[in-house]
Amino acid sequence: MSTVAQILKSKPVNQPVRTLPPQATVREAIELMAEHRIGALLVAEDDRIVGIFTERDYARKIEVRGRSSADTRLAEVMTPDVLHVGPATTTQECMALMTDKRLRHLPVLDGGQVVGMVSIGDLVKEIISEQQFMIAQLESYIRS
Repeated sequence: MSTVAQILKSKPVNQPVRTLPPQATVREAIELMAEHRIGALLVAEDDRIVGIFTERDYARKIEVRGRSSADTRLAEVMTPDVLHVGPATTTQECMALMTDKRLRHLPVLDGGQVVGMVSIGDLVKEIISEQQFMIAQLESYIRS
């Protein structure tokens, strides 16, 4: 069973978790997300996570409501209650949490410090890899 730490090790090391302050505009957030091809970023103030902003937040709280991304601050539309996991959390535990809470991104904290972010795509990729390994092992066992 894989852990979040193993998933983070497989990600490029030059891929830090992007953050913006709550005073930043939604437009700044969307531009940063587009530039780095990410679906979420953390909203931080004084090295403390105060929220998360995702593509889903943009679609539901800006676009659908006809708000201006240039005039709206992240503090107004971010999700303030940020669920997170630790490096030792298993992929299955993450999937259960993400499924139950309908999340697509989970920050990873270690000792209160952000060490990464995992997405539903990261977890699916890892679980498929685990299943393929298990199938190969079972096929090898059956043949021998």
